[in-house]
Amino acid sequence: MARSVNTQKLTILTQDPGVRIRGRLAVSQVDVPAERLDPGPTGYRVKVIDFDGGSNVLYPSHRYVEDADGATVDPFAPPDAQKVSPATWKAYEKRLLGDPRFHAQNVYAIAMRVLAIFERALGRRVEWGFGGHQLHIAPHAIAEANAFYSGRDQSLMFGYFTGKSGATVFTSLSHDIVAHETTHALLDGMRNSYVDPSIPEQGAFHEGFADVVALLSVFALEETTKSCLLANAAGKRMGGVDLIPEGLVTRDALKDSLLLGLGKQFGRELRALRGDVLRRSVGEAPAQLLKEASNEPHRLGEVFAAAMLNAFLDLWDKRIQALGTFGRGYRNLDSVVEEGSKVADHLLTMSIRALDYCPAVDLSFSAYLASLLTADFEVAPDDSRFGYRDAIRKSFAKFRIVSPAAGVEASTGRWLPFQQAVAYSRSHFESMLRDKEEVFRFVWENRNVLGVDGRGFTRVNFVRPATRVGPDGLLLRETVVEYVQEARIFGAEVEAVLGCKRPKGMSTRQSLTAYGGGTLVFDYGFNVRIAGDSPVYHPSDHDLLPGEKPPTAG
Repeated sequence: MARSVNTQKLTILTQDPGVRIRGRLAVSQVDVPAERLDPGPTGYRVKVIDFDGGSNVLYPSHRYVEDADGATVDPFAPPDAQKVSPATWKAYEKRLLGDPRFHAQNVYAIAMRVLAIFERALGRRVEWGFGGHQLHIAPHAIAEANAFYSGRDQSLMFGYFTGKSGATVFTSLSHDIVAHETTHALLDGMRNSYVDPSIPEQGAFHEGFADVVALLSVFALEETTKSCLLANAAGKRMGGVDLIPEGLVTRDALKDSLLLGLGKQFGRELRALRGDVLRRSVGEAPAQLLKEASNEPHRLGEVFAAAMLNAFLDLWDKRIQALGTFGRGYRNLDSVVEEGSKVADHLLTMSIRALDYCPAVDLSFSAYLASLLTADFEVAPDDSRFGYRDAIRKSFAKFRIVSPAAGVEASTGRWLPFQQAVAYSRSHFESMLRDKEEVFRFVWENRNVLGVDGRGFTRVNFVRPATRVGPDGLLLRETVVEYVQEARIFGAEVEAVLGCKRPKGMSTRQSLTAYGGGTLVFDYGFNVRIAGDSPVYHPSDHDLLPGEKPPTAG
């Protein structure tokens, strides 16, 4: 029969199994895109293959059925926790943790939910980075404390291990870890050059951005947010309104809550780590975090994540303060949670949209900040009510991240609009909406204006139309183009071609490839609105850590 629904509900764990809220697992039914599932579960974008690499076993898959509306029936739907006995709920939890088929559903549903968040923000379908349509996920791929995305294998691999408590820890049951790895796969699909060795901040951005998506995506699950806020205290009810003590929703209390720590069980159970979470960058002082930052992608990525999550806390706290109190020292719990959900959704949406405005290569935190501010301005020019962009700039500045000195508007930190004259006479408008060959013709015809060096190998990577919906409901239609350049040279040519000294240890006969490129954003009339250019060589200080000064001669 024809489907009458666009989404269907599937049960996931919204916090790690090691996190107990009032003695219970954090379980929730979430909305995912509706589709007919084959065993696995296998859908049109995600295929779960549950081969256990540690024990050499292929686990059987659940066969999903559909209800009268054509929606998939959730085989792990939770019972009403208020109506069942503690023994019944305990048996339900034991079933979830011990059934590989639930582990498979958990990774499928979280991956599809993150994919839906990206596609809603961007206003288009998002490709995987490996060229295929289905991302393969192995919930029990390796018997070790690890989880990773492999573009070569077109897959997400999740491990399991015995923790220091003696319990088996499954990374496939951690919402944060699954969402983090899924984000790597999606980011690779949007900007596949960002996985290449480049400046330290580019690799760090992959890690920090994935942390931000994993943490902010939880706030749409309002029941989970409520439970986490009340994890160690009791609220009360007044006049039909659920209330929470004011002390539990101060900025400091929110910063230390269960909601903003990544990989809680994973971090707690690793023998080599101390503390209760894998990463809690939001709680680290900017000076200390910058002092400890290194070229290691995860640690440097915490600088980016801390800047973004502190902006989230500032905005949420500001909106909580505007709510007022009930009686002596209580706030409306539903309103507090709703405000957090709104802030998280807005920041998550603008963070994903910013990827379309980023440089093609050598992404720095500074360039991403300019793209973030620009992406939000394009759909919400008036930011005076809540001040998202101002809060972001202030938070990033605390971590010594400011918009680049060149190519931005000093007062706003946004990319400057493209104002140079370009030639359209030899380009076909309709074809440019989708045809890379037609767009390449446009780029080539305007290579001098766009700063494209004709000596290098140039190709258009993608042409992507997008329809964005602003807070006021108005639509913004754009087309995003990325082109890249390659210069294949020898060590002897480095100074002449790239304009920099040959690195120590590089022989004159050593071959290398230098990369450059640009991003073009066209409006609905196909006028160039924004053009970000990274020549094959461009002197910059982007390879420095945030706040680090370039060396001086002598």
